[in-house]
Amino acid sequence: MTAATTVGEFWETRRASDSTLPAEIPEAWAFGATKEHADSLLQLVLDGTKTGTASSVWDYEFTGESLPQVGEYSIILDGAGEPRAVIVTTSVEIVPFDEVTEEHARAEGEDDRTLASWRTIHERYWRLHSESPKGYEPDMPVLCERFRLVYGS
Repeated sequence: MTAATTVGEFWETRRASDSTLPAEIPEAWAFGATKEHADSLLQLVLDGTKTGTASSVWDYEFTGESLPQVGEYSIILDGAGEPRAVIVTTSVEIVPFDEVTEEHARAEGEDDRTLASWRTIHERYWRLHSESPKGYEPDMPVLCERFRLVYGS
């Protein structure tokens, strides 16, 4: 079975139990840059701790991907690429890195959930894993996304 078939079957099963979900299969993706990171962040989503995420706007610009939109669904994959959750985006805001709020850091659910740890974790992440050659800058544009868990397994 291919990953696309697995995602398609997962979505059809979700739609069979929730007719309000759209027919079109949403984008499927994993949090983080490693299998372990994907699994640990997924667990925070499933536990209800993680209700937000942050992305580099520069990465979106570099890859040509569309920015998330309010009301958009996503299928969240685990570290093995298996679909495990469905989320819906509830808010999107672009702010400079150094203006991300304590509230958003808490919503991301990582480490001790403080802004200080959020800044340390995300600076390191974008220095090591940014898709854009711009990497990290203290005033880089950050997309702060909030979401709601619709389904998790």
